[in-house]
Amino acid sequence: MAFPEGFIWGAASSAYQTEGAAKEDGKGSSVWDDFCLRSGAIPYGESGEIACDAYHRYEEDIGLMKRFGIRAYRFSLSWPRILPEGRGAVNEKGLDYYDALVDKLLENGIEPMPTLYHWDTPSALGAKGGWENRDIIYAFEEYSALVARRFAGRVRTYIPLNEPQCFLSLGHERGLHAPGLKLPKSRIFVCMHNVLLAQGLSIRALRGESPDGVAIGTASTGRLCYPASDAPAFCDAAERSTFVVSGEDWLFSHNLFLDPLVFGRYPECDVPGMGEFASAVRPEDWQIIRQKVDFIGLNIYNGREVDEAGRDVAKYPGYPRTAMKWPVTPKVLRFGPRWIFKRYGLPVMITENGQSCNDRIFVDGRVHDPDRIDFLERYLTELCKACGDGVPVLGYLHWSLTDNFEWHNGYDERFGLIYIDYVTQKRIPKDSAEWYSKLISTNGSELSC
Repeated sequence: MAFPEGFIWGAASSAYQTEGAAKEDGKGSSVWDDFCLRSGAIPYGESGEIACDAYHRYEEDIGLMKRFGIRAYRFSLSWPRILPEGRGAVNEKGLDYYDALVDKLLENGIEPMPTLYHWDTPSALGAKGGWENRDIIYAFEEYSALVARRFAGRVRTYIPLNEPQCFLSLGHERGLHAPGLKLPKSRIFVCMHNVLLAQGLSIRALRGESPDGVAIGTASTGRLCYPASDAPAFCDAAERSTFVVSGEDWLFSHNLFLDPLVFGRYPECDVPGMGEFASAVRPEDWQIIRQKVDFIGLNIYNGREVDEAGRDVAKYPGYPRTAMKWPVTPKVLRFGPRWIFKRYGLPVMITENGQSCNDRIFVDGRVHDPDRIDFLERYLTELCKACGDGVPVLGYLHWSLTDNFEWHNGYDERFGLIYIDYVTQKRIPKDSAEWYSKLISTNGSELSC
């Protein structure tokens, strides 16, 4: 069985993790530029100041995408590269860079899929309270309108922001990511609500400034469960468990952000103070937050196996893990999209999936990564089954195109199909790039699904 006709095969990246050129051509600083200057924030004092030097090497990267048959590229725009202060004066050189990137992708038959916000809040806005300050939603609206006008007729797919669960939990609650805050829940609620408002205004702006036919999605991450058995009772329990909002990881919940977007309400949960906050939301806010989207993007790396009571199944000794010590759980790529589609009734796209490996250059000068190939074959086989189950899966975007700066892990973790020698910036395609290329050429027909 192959994937549906027209299935989108692509790869993904983000600006701060790949571009470098942190101080070139009028770019403003971001909260990640600031955070990486903190002593001990990142191992070895690393940062995205140079990263993969994609700002200067994007043509080479696009050439590699074309070579391997990649048909779509999800990248993010650096908000402070375009608007150094977050709003106001426009940096034309920043827009020129993205003009060139978009044009080169189109020239090579690759669909550009920009994400407007992948965690790099302009420092100037961060200094004014960042996501705690409601004014940021209007700055994001202006930024979104500017981008849509610039790329009208060339960009057909947008994602306003990436993984609010992640940048709020890790960056604002736990202090592991920029801006390095440890806020109480009452202030996290405010940030969360402002993020949803910003997304709503962005969707409005993107539609209002774009030609008819533009597709807009979101990129969500969070708790996803899969059943220990395919028996109905186990499946029902896994579905219920997926949408629980409670405990220490309460922010890592898809429905906490998707329910407001799709249904115009916060989900029921047992997080202290959340009910009171939700009940005080003004009706006009819901009119902004609840917007039409064309697909739900899912960033999925692993899931939780549950029994028929919805309890986590204990992992056995030596269970499979990635180099990052994340569990390898292929079935989540079948059941995660199934539960999301069942709840929201919208097509889904896998906007991120992949694994970190202990990659290195072998004596033959190549990078052999059989564990990544095994991971992809297992996960994509399950995604193929989801398609067979009737889930409208639009596409799959591998995380990531190249190795890159992996946030608070620095350069220790390698997720790319393309190896980056950070000393020379040489690009070396891994065996997985060849494997993925073959898969694309056959639309996955060789998978045993």
